[in-house]
Amino acid sequence: MSLDDVFVHPQGICESATVGAGTRVWAFAHVLGRARIGRNCNICDHVFVENDVTVGDDVTIKCGVQLWDGTRVGNGVFIGPNATFTNDRFPRSKQYPDDFLPTTLEDGVSIGANATILPGLHIGTGAMVGAGAVVTRNVPPHAIVVGNPAVIVGYCQDQTAEQDGGGAAGTFDASGLPAEIGARRDLGVRGCWIERLPNFADMRGSLTALECGRGLPFVPERVFLVYGVPSDRVRGEHAHHRCRQFLVAASGGVSVVVDDGTARREVRLEDPSVGLHLAPMTWGTQYKFSRESVLLVAASDRYDDADYIRRYADFRALAAGGA
Repeated sequence: MSLDDVFVHPQGICESATVGAGTRVWAFAHVLGRARIGRNCNICDHVFVENDVTVGDDVTIKCGVQLWDGTRVGNGVFIGPNATFTNDRFPRSKQYPDDFLPTTLEDGVSIGANATILPGLHIGTGAMVGAGAVVTRNVPPHAIVVGNPAVIVGYCQDQTAEQDGGGAAGTFDASGLPAEIGARRDLGVRGCWIERLPNFADMRGSLTALECGRGLPFVPERVFLVYGVPSDRVRGEHAHHRCRQFLVAASGGVSVVVDDGTARREVRLEDPSVGLHLAPMTWGTQYKFSRESVLLVAASDRYDDADYIRRYADFRALAAGGA
């Protein structure tokens, strides 16, 4: 490819011939000969790009970043100033591994200033890594991680979440749900809603009932409990082809992210009289488990491994195809 449509600052060095049109390489940046750079990228001052590196389209790499062999950067990625990438878990001077561990940033990822990404990790679509975070584990799609070691503190909502009444953080809960039994609130995600369940309280205590056709929208083939989950751990992270699920926080609280490939909402379950319906072809993630929380899940089908979709990229492709 000709570099006629690529801007290279007089004090910049671009040895690669595989650079997309509209890309800009600024002063004191150095791109080695076998690197592959997409279209409309902005490679700022003092950036170094090694040979076995692939960068997608519309990527911004701010000052002071080094991308080492094995780094794979998707489209629309933002990498903040002085973010640090690594590719060798046990580095020694003049000693090189047979293969460098690959680090993958999927489309739409944002990496904050001074974050450190350990080698061999996968940062999922649309995830955000906070400034100064030290990432030691794979980051799920759309997760927001901060700290050292980095932990998940939230999930990115789609742009309509707040407009739909999800609150300042785009989180839905029982606060806006009427007290009447059967009151339902659609979440704007394919076939997902929260609903007020039959519940009764007196001086002896409280009772919530799960009745088929009255709260529970199917006859369950399986019921299970999720409990003993540390607060910094994540459960779920899959979708089903056919199975429907109904979730109730029997004790404590848990946040559930529901995603149909287009719209994404977060729901906080901590009222046992409220249930959440997850439709088929909905990516579900549970996190922010409170101490001693117990999540009750009713499923429309028995366990079938073939019904699970465990890779978010596969789910997005199926959802886009209307499967």
